Amino acid sequence: MWGRWWGRRHRIVDWVAACAYFPFVALFNFPSPSGVLSYLVQGAPPGIPTQLVMIVLFGIALPGLVSWAILLRRRNPGPLLVLAAVLMVATANFVPSVIALYSYAAWYSDARRLSGWTGVLAALFVVFYGIGPSNTAAGAALFIVFMGTLTIALPLVAGLWVGTRRQLIANLQERAQRLEREQHLMANRAIVAERTRIAREMHDVVAHRVSMMVLHAGGLEISASDRATADTASLIRSTGREALSELRGILGVLRDENSTEAPTAPQPVLDDIERLLDEWRAAGMSVEKQVTGTPCSFAAQVERTAYRVVQEALTNAGKHAPGAPVAVRLDYGSEDLEIVVSNEPSAGEGSGRGSPPPSSGFGLTGLRERVALVGGTLAAGADPDGGWRIRAVLPAAPAADQDTTTSNDDGGE
Repeated sequence: MWGRWWGRRHRIVDWVAACAYFPFVALFNFPSPSGVLSYLVQGAPPGIPTQLVMIVLFGIALPGLVSWAILLRRRNPGPLLVLAAVLMVATANFVPSVIALYSYAAWYSDARRLSGWTGVLAALFVVFYGIGPSNTAAGAALFIVFMGTLTIALPLVAGLWVGTRRQLIANLQERAQRLEREQHLMANRAIVAERTRIAREMHDVVAHRVSMMVLHAGGLEISASDRATADTASLIRSTGREALSELRGILGVLRDENSTEAPTAPQPVLDDIERLLDEWRAAGMSVEKQVTGTPCSFAAQVERTAYRVVQEALTNAGKHAPGAPVAVRLDYGSEDLEIVVSNEPSAGEGSGRGSPPPSSGFGLTGLRERVALVGGTLAAGADPDGGWRIRAVLPAAPAADQDTTTSNDDGGE
């Protein structure tokens, strides 16, 4: 109920003001010593008809019009301003001008129109109260200063203060709403970025480990000397393949397909590449590593990206070209670090690895995002001999240059 009444407070105030101003307007219409209508009434023949006309005109009609204009003052202040000027000319009644100036100053921001109406009403007030026949010069000056302050200046200042305060509150509310919307957008962006980061971490860590497990199980299944060991390896390989399929569905839910930003990278760096190669060699892959140039340290983000390029390339080779030799080349240049991972065509069914494990579909996409994040380039495609090659060029920025950038990448694995 309170909210319902509060929403209608302006309308209630207008009705109260219209009813309250009605008797005041009627009262100040009759004793006016000046005004155009007062001179016309004085020349009219005396009697009951004349008094009845004065009562109807000055006591009912004109005050009723003013009350009607008060009800419209928030939507259309023009009628109230016009009636204020008309009553000032007709009966020298200054009461309507008080609420007219206040209403326009409080609810409208047209300074030129407000100045014009203030000047008109002030001039009419001076004419009909300052140079009337019953006023002396000193009395007229004192009366103009005192009454002009009450009827012109004070309502104008009060209206301007109320209008300015209302605009300030409205601006503050709009600003608070805008900040709230921006906070919601930032929160949503953070959620999307975190979901994408989780998806990438799962792909980089879990998917690669499970892929290696599946490949190990496939090799054990082929080389096992007894049937029980082969069955156990087959079960491990099948379970791993199912886990990769489920993981692919999870990645599809978590990953934002429209996102072009790459979140932070995990912890492994260039020094961990040799350990990665040993793991794949232990799984039966033939991996050859070649290093050219002078090895040096890079920014942590660049080294992590380089590690992920090699990891993804080896995983893809193990999935799609089982048994094929793989060559990993690291070229340390003066301005960039070039990484090339290539594999020969698959050895076919004779490799004994079975069908490749399912792919999540986001490996190369994630690599491109990571490489783009550090300002590098990535190219992947088939070789003329039927093999596959991944080439990444990363900027060789010193580690100190990206300390502030990599400070956000510490939440890796």
